[in-house]
Amino acid sequence: MEKTGVALVGMGTVGAGAAKLLLDQGDRTARHAGRTLWLTHVVVQDAKKARNIDLPNGVLTDDLQVLLDDESVKVVAQLVGGIEPARTIMLQLLESGKDVVTANKALLAEHGPELFDRARQLGRSIAFEASVAGGIPIVANISQCLSANQIQSIRGILNGTSNYIISRMDRDGADFATALASAQELGFAEPDPTMDIDGSDAAQKLAILAHLAFGARINWQDFPRRGIDSVDSTDIEYARRLGYRIKLIAYARLLPVGLQLVVAPMLVKQGKPLAEVRENFNALSIVGDAVGPVFFHGQGAGQMPTASAVVADMIDTAVGRTKITFKTLELWSDGHARVDIAPPGELMGRFYMRFDVMDTPGVLGQIAGRLGKHGISIASVYQHEPDPDKRQTVPVVIVTHRASEADASRAIKQIAELPTVGDQPERFRILD
Repeated sequence: MEKTGVALVGMGTVGAGAAKLLLDQGDRTARHAGRTLWLTHVVVQDAKKARNIDLPNGVLTDDLQVLLDDESVKVVAQLVGGIEPARTIMLQLLESGKDVVTANKALLAEHGPELFDRARQLGRSIAFEASVAGGIPIVANISQCLSANQIQSIRGILNGTSNYIISRMDRDGADFATALASAQELGFAEPDPTMDIDGSDAAQKLAILAHLAFGARINWQDFPRRGIDSVDSTDIEYARRLGYRIKLIAYARLLPVGLQLVVAPMLVKQGKPLAEVRENFNALSIVGDAVGPVFFHGQGAGQMPTASAVVADMIDTAVGRTKITFKTLELWSDGHARVDIAPPGELMGRFYMRFDVMDTPGVLGQIAGRLGKHGISIASVYQHEPDPDKRQTVPVVIVTHRASEADASRAIKQIAELPTVGDQPERFRILD
């Protein structure tokens, strides 16, 4: 059977998983590729470091130039994280005549146009299924399987770390710090989890999906995002009593005013598929104008789910399918964006609001008056009886009817200035 030389750059968790699949499941990959994917090089920073995988003699190296000079290698999975040296390595691989597979969503979100333009100039391709949602084949589904559709909306849980933390807080009543520590012990969270818990990771992935689905060209830092690091267990409890669960949602919706994009914790109705996504799993709900709603669910991270996506991309690239798709889609090209980005303040929806207020007459009327001033009507109110032995304020939870983001923000700001309102009010969007 014909051989196609392949290589890996980076031997972290995902790289080790990809190597295992290539070495242990060679018959399987050959059956799908119609050729043997022959692993010739694994380039690492420190070749002397102990590793939990046995590689054939001569495969492991710390010399990238050996790989760049080897014309027999056609496909390389570049699995170095971060921006640099990942960007430079990818450019070197492309310029040496290699087609590249990557799982680095941060690199694509920051330098997608530069890298894809360079690949096109050189007649090469870049595949990136593993960069979004791990083992869920969402890139292929949006760019190929759903290509007869105009995607109308994407609602997704795209960060397994955040979903695990929220699940622990909801299920066990744990506070944020305890749930985060548990995620780190299990390997679901990095020692520095900032990008996961502040919404940045999900925003980078949403920017990639928005480009695929809508032709949007926007930096992930240019649309609203909020992470779970400010979510209090109190709100998780109140949301449950109201019949909801709080989830970190990546949201994109195409409307006549443009494409609305946001990443934020939202209340999702219990029983809805997204509300029931637990632990470190990811999920996406997508609506197309022809197919209607479709739902994808699976492990969004982890060694073997992500390695599965990497090796699948290597197979598609070796066969030639990636080259055809890459050329046709013109991803991150110099062309104009197909959609405008809608102003964030125009995003409409219902809201959950929580206020800590003094237990005095007229407080609710003051709050309702300021909401009404901005055209926001109240759908329901939930209030605990005061406990005189523990606190001087009582929580008041309000669910609103539909209102704009801008009006809700202005109303909350004015309510916070009331002398009868204690701590900073809390507000979450309700995902309808």
